[in-house]
Amino acid sequence: MTAEPIPSHVKTDWRIKIAGFGGQGVLMLGELLAEAGMDMGFGVSWLPSYGPEMRSGTSNCHVRISTGPMDSPLVSRPNILLALNEPSLHKFLATVEPGGWVLYNGTEAPAGAFRDDVTFLARPFTRLADGLGDVRVANSVMLGALLAVTGMLSPESIESALQKRVKSERWLELNRRAIGCGQGAAGPGGCK
Repeated sequence: MTAEPIPSHVKTDWRIKIAGFGGQGVLMLGELLAEAGMDMGFGVSWLPSYGPEMRSGTSNCHVRISTGPMDSPLVSRPNILLALNEPSLHKFLATVEPGGWVLYNGTEAPAGAFRDDVTFLARPFTRLADGLGDVRVANSVMLGALLAVTGMLSPESIESALQKRVKSERWLELNRRAIGCGQGAAGPGGCK
């Protein structure tokens, strides 16, 4: 199933930084966003960055989703920051452009990690994923929240990306549930 291309009059340039510990699904989340953006006809780039220790070390990736030309895949000034842990939030919060979005994996912004010139959404994505049966889908819970607050990608494009990237039927269904949970968690209704 392929989504319709973005109309030529719609202009956008999503510059997304995703950061967390290795093993939290940072790179997979970036791949899903890039794949879904490509499915919708956007220009995309995905650039991973991680330490040699991988699991439990630092991990981040840069994702660009744009209707226009991209000068670089590097995202030094994101308009969206997805921080899966507190160290990543502290490290990258200052780089988010004013008017941007910050989604944080926690119940509230930690001390010293809040800006009033960005839209800040803190939710316990890992705890919500645990409630679904596996903390390893916290990245997909966060993805659902991102989709709910920005509307940046169509449900069809996300489904297509999931089918391309997730090969196990069990994990495919769990990721679908996680995305739905995140969409509900972004609003007042809570996890669906």
